Amino acid sequence: MSKRSTMIIGSYRQTEENELVKASLGGDKLAFGEIVKRYQKMVARTVKGMLGDSVFAEDIGQEVFIKLYHSLSEFRGEAKLSTYIQRIAVNLTLNEIKRRKRFFSMFSQKGNSEMYEFEVADHENEERREASEIVNKALMRIDPKFRIIVTMRMLQGYSTKETAEILNLPLGTVLSRLSRAQDQLKGILEKL
Repeated sequence: MSKRSTMIIGSYRQTEENELVKASLGGDKLAFGEIVKRYQKMVARTVKGMLGDSVFAEDIGQEVFIKLYHSLSEFRGEAKLSTYIQRIAVNLTLNEIKRRKRFFSMFSQKGNSEMYEFEVADHENEERREASEIVNKALMRIDPKFRIIVTMRMLQGYSTKETAEILNLPLGTVLSRLSRAQDQLKGILEKL
């Protein structure tokens, strides 16, 4: 596919998204349902990447679309709809992490990093499952501001530029945090 064809398809998708947003704002529940259908897997990957596969992650995933529904009129169309939804998902997830830290610090002297489970790979074989568990433990031990960068860049495949846009961070900050996250992960993985 040529670069021009890709640009035309991308433009078509953007137009289609804008139409879905307009229809949703006009009260079309099917249009909003289509938005949810298109982006629920993306949101699930982001939230589960930060919180692990838990009931909390499902709750936050639902909150993302509730917040989107109530804030859709604020979407200006300057960025992709997926970027707007990712920002909501990241913000709600980071708020949940902060809430958890406050809650668990009141009741425990131990860190809460081992309370999460994170699924990186499928479980086709035992070796992969074990490797996944080790990576999960390591990811949950790094600072959330680094974890979100790893989740976006390395697990979801966003470019550095896209990650910076979604998180509303300078490109240099994303690169710096990614480097620090990789260093932290390397140290943790060596110990594990």
